Amino acid sequence: MNIDALRATHPDHWKKAAALRVLAMDAVQAANSGHPGMPMGMADVATVLFEKHLKFDAAHPHWPDRDRFVLSAGHGSMLLYGLLHLSGYKDMTIDQIKNFRQLGSKTAGHPEYGHADGIETTTGPLGQGLATAVGMAMAEQSMQARFGRKIVDHHTYVIAGDGCLMEGVSHEAIGLAGKQKLGKLIVLWDDNNITIDGNVSASDVTDQLNRFAASGWSVFACDGHDPDAINTALKQAKQSPLPSLIACKTHIGFGAPTKQDSNKAHGSPLGADEIEATRKVYGWKSGPFKIPADIQSAWAEIGQRGSGKREAWQERLGSLSERKQAEFSRVINGEAPKRLGSALRKLKKQISEDAPKVATRKSSELALAALNPVMPETFGGSADLTGSNNTLTEGLGTFDADNRKGRYVYYGIREHGMAAAMNGLALHGGCAPYGGTFLVFTDYAKGAMRLSALMGQRVVYVMTHDSIGLGEDGPTHQPIEQLASLRATPNMYVFRPADTVETAEAWELALSAQGTPSVLSLTRQNLPTVRTKHTNKNLTAMGGYVLADADAKRQVILIATGSEVEIAMDAKAALEAKGIGTRVVSMPCWELFEAQDEAYRKRVLPAGSVRIGIEAASGFGWDKWLTGERGNSKKAAFVGMEGFGASGPIEDLYKHFGITAEAVVAKAEALL
Repeated sequence: MNIDALRATHPDHWKKAAALRVLAMDAVQAANSGHPGMPMGMADVATVLFEKHLKFDAAHPHWPDRDRFVLSAGHGSMLLYGLLHLSGYKDMTIDQIKNFRQLGSKTAGHPEYGHADGIETTTGPLGQGLATAVGMAMAEQSMQARFGRKIVDHHTYVIAGDGCLMEGVSHEAIGLAGKQKLGKLIVLWDDNNITIDGNVSASDVTDQLNRFAASGWSVFACDGHDPDAINTALKQAKQSPLPSLIACKTHIGFGAPTKQDSNKAHGSPLGADEIEATRKVYGWKSGPFKIPADIQSAWAEIGQRGSGKREAWQERLGSLSERKQAEFSRVINGEAPKRLGSALRKLKKQISEDAPKVATRKSSELALAALNPVMPETFGGSADLTGSNNTLTEGLGTFDADNRKGRYVYYGIREHGMAAAMNGLALHGGCAPYGGTFLVFTDYAKGAMRLSALMGQRVVYVMTHDSIGLGEDGPTHQPIEQLASLRATPNMYVFRPADTVETAEAWELALSAQGTPSVLSLTRQNLPTVRTKHTNKNLTAMGGYVLADADAKRQVILIATGSEVEIAMDAKAALEAKGIGTRVVSMPCWELFEAQDEAYRKRVLPAGSVRIGIEAASGFGWDKWLTGERGNSKKAAFVGMEGFGASGPIEDLYKHFGITAEAVVAKAEALL
């Protein structure tokens, strides 16, 4: 539908959609940076969605049963900001629109979760929004099974672009959504045939409708500038029991006389002359950032349209028992149950007494077996490595189209899709997601893991087979640099526990964290219990602590993590036998140790002693503890990996790479 026809046949709709378009043009021009073309192209689709379909109440943006709207094509952020401003979200003022892309504004270049109400997830890395939305739709179904349709019954809508559909994570996501038959997930594809480099045909030949259909989706198509056609397609999609793709054929930079249907409208301001000419095409007489009162009023009504539904929902929630209401509030707010600590303390006491020798992946399974029954919101899974990751415990049940009460997902070989879905599960509220794969495959999942940290979401990554200790699978599967990479990521806890006690403590911390994701780095090989004296205190919460102090006068401090704590203890025994007093510090979480006050860190790592770090991984980052924190480069060494691993039995590998108690003793003696 062309502009003249659209203005003539749908004048009220046209005005509302035009308001979104001019705000996008004006904000990008004022910032001299941004992407005006996508908001101009998808304004009609967004207007129909918000006016006729999206269940929300702008005055209560955190209403748990609202529909979720995800702008996966995050470069078009001004479309979202315009929608939030016009529909009445209090913190999205016109001044925020004017300060688009400026330091300290809520209107960042790409939508940032937590900056403003109504931004359901951080988008910008293409495909992430779509993949995250799959997790949101899964969470809705899980919560509905637990609390009933009267309390949880909403849709998840996504606007995605060509780039979102090209990114590999999209294939993982749509396959997962199709398998799960997520009928309340609706993706609106901005089918404009333009990327930054030009026409899509320059880089892609994919038939997206058949691609989605082959993955178990319903597919529809419409003129993305015809409000009646858009409305009809949305109605049809909402009737489907399958997830739906609606291909909305649009014109990027709709109405711009010289830049419509061109990559020139994609990633840069239109320019003052083009904006003036476009205003004339639109029949828009108001100046920059000025919205006529009648259009403002019409949009305000859209923002208030859901208030009655929200009030009715509030009454239904109030009709639940006090216990059920309290439980709903607890899980939706991400609060761990009070029984979590006691359940894990009971396990710790038993382990300290029995002192089993097990792999920490098995330790994690023992912890999960203790916590899953007392924390009904945990939502587990694995990327086709359930038996290796030890992520499934008795009684969880499989989450699928036939059993929404299940709490375990078989994600398939989709590490990236799994991580993104877990972000969506966490963002939605009501679920505490954890998922497993091998530590080396964090490389596949890193895009979504980074967003977990950026958004401050409680997501737990169960990463097993965490060193050369996995043995014969060889260097392709043996992580070397992954720990350093994860530790370099801001706002991420990386736990590398030495035994079952530390593993249980790490789980308690990970599930109690309010704004930080966690990685559990776990072994394939069996490890002895090193914490044989029970304490109710969570020592892992300190990040690092004195596991065994020197018997003779302290001359050496051995700092180790995970499987190498055993080596440190053996080295201590050998050094003490030679009269060399040796302290062993277990440091399961660098981030938490760094967060302790200096007085505590000084007690654990005092000046003067030789320091040796021991970890079967890259030494990158270890200088912080060996030469920093009152250390001395002339009295410090690292025992670990200097290159990639090799294929062979674990016993041979540790000797081959010199990660042994004997090697530690030799380095200590050489430095004394």
